[in-house]
Amino acid sequence: MGRAKKVVLAYSGGVDTSVCIPYLKEEWGVEEVITLAVDLGQGAELEPVKQKALDSGASISLVENAQASFVADYAFPALQANALYENRYPLSTAIARPLIAKLLVDAAEKYGADAVAHGCTGKGNDQVRFDVSIAALNPTLKVLTPAREWGMSREETIAYGERFGIPTPVKKSSPYSIDSNLLGRAVEAGPLEDPWTEPTEDIYTMTRSIADAPNEPEYLELGFEKGIPVTVNGEALDPVTLMERINEAAGRNGIGRIDMIENRLVGIKSREIYETPGLLVLIDAHRDLESLTLTGDLTQYKQGIEQTYSQLIYNGLWYSPLKEALDGFIQKTQEHVTGTVRLKLFKGNCAVAGRKSANSLYSMDLATYGAEDTFDHKAAEGFIYVWGMPTRVWSQKRRDGV
Repeated sequence: MGRAKKVVLAYSGGVDTSVCIPYLKEEWGVEEVITLAVDLGQGAELEPVKQKALDSGASISLVENAQASFVADYAFPALQANALYENRYPLSTAIARPLIAKLLVDAAEKYGADAVAHGCTGKGNDQVRFDVSIAALNPTLKVLTPAREWGMSREETIAYGERFGIPTPVKKSSPYSIDSNLLGRAVEAGPLEDPWTEPTEDIYTMTRSIADAPNEPEYLELGFEKGIPVTVNGEALDPVTLMERINEAAGRNGIGRIDMIENRLVGIKSREIYETPGLLVLIDAHRDLESLTLTGDLTQYKQGIEQTYSQLIYNGLWYSPLKEALDGFIQKTQEHVTGTVRLKLFKGNCAVAGRKSANSLYSMDLATYGAEDTFDHKAAEGFIYVWGMPTRVWSQKRRDGV
């Protein structure tokens, strides 16, 4: 069943992606499998993963640290759009997929592969994100999806791997499926499949419980330039360090847990637990700074764009014409979103305690009710008369029976 001669496989080191290596070669006639493991800050040691791929039959095992690009080129543009899927989930996992897809395509071109492959099943969102992103970046590349097509149970998959020297995995003590990166963690399956079951504390690693959070509030000052966070408490930081610092501060104060019923692209509902402390705090701060520096009509119009933008990311359309066009709009809105936001972190809550900007549209002279008030109160009567005219005409017509 030969489909390709040389394949670049997205590799995690787990059972499915390890079994993909001999399966592609034995069942589909692939001559050479190159694996690519991407370091997105998941905290795992990738050198053993690299060796495992070689032991499983890979000809070349690539490991790439993409944390800097992950934050600067993917997370921060989504932040500028205040991207929250279904107004709750800041897309920490979804944002990673277009980057991995890009690295797969780049590796395929570098090594002369005629196909790429991944280990996604047919039930989740990631298969869509990978397949569509790869097609957008290089439509001539074949995309092989062995785990979606082989029809093996978990036990059968393990047994297949053992035939080719892939060791049986140590029995999992945790029933959960977990995906981690620098932006957060996604936890599902096991007891969580019952939406009535309360998550236990053992599933969380990035955030403290509210009970264990400090008893005194912590203040955090975040500085932005054109909608991009650049400083924490006045200290300029690179994107990765900045993300780590905010994750730590929010997490130790019990901020960043999400428990939601999510509508997947494939049409089913799933119960998802997320830990995204840094992203949620950044979105709160960024949105507040926008309220200070953008006009009212722009702020309100942008909210609709943000919803569309979030859906595009979730649905695997990062590299789409609509997303590209919306990027142009978002970037234009960020030209004056520069300033500092002071946050108060306390017992699971993130409250904005202050904000300032050289581009602020807030006028004390107009807003004050004190003696310094310069607002022309007499002008209000004429404004209200003209503003309310359509309503008065409509009401009078109804009263006249027209």
